[in-house]
Amino acid sequence: MAEQLLIRRLAFLALFQLDARGDLTDAELESSVLHGDDPKVDVSTIDRGSQRKAWELAREAYADRKRCDDVMKNLAPEWPAYRQAAVDRALLRLAHFEIHSERVPAPIAIDAAVELAKEFSTEKSPGFINALLDQAAKRLASKQETKAKKPSKESDAGADAQADEDSETGG
Repeated sequence: MAEQLLIRRLAFLALFQLDARGDLTDAELESSVLHGDDPKVDVSTIDRGSQRKAWELAREAYADRKRCDDVMKNLAPEWPAYRQAAVDRALLRLAHFEIHSERVPAPIAIDAAVELAKEFSTEKSPGFINALLDQAAKRLASKQETKAKKPSKESDAGADAQADEDSETGG
């Protein structure tokens, strides 16, 4: 579990850098993240596998940023991405990506984002991040429930065929 927390922390720091500086190579990410000022990132304890996972997570969240930004703008129109603090924006994008891609259960992703916000952002940021991510997760869960309940056309056709067969056989 500690490894997953470290990966998420590195991914957040990398995503922050990607947002600020654009597309970076792994070497550039490593240089800016691992040799930065974060005392909780002990370079000697980070293996290459964890680094690769963190960079991949950050890049995927960065690639998916428009979806996250659109969701957050819908939930808080007065706070579009360009008005959010860069730290908050990176945390929202990372957690939203983890939730949307179903890599991490929503409560875990939200809690991790809130904890990082407490450490890296303003006093009001944890509440802001918690509220937005909670609403986004609930909407996503609601959409998934609706999708699961709604039968597809293929299953409707199969059910109709089965009903016709049952009526013909008296069953």
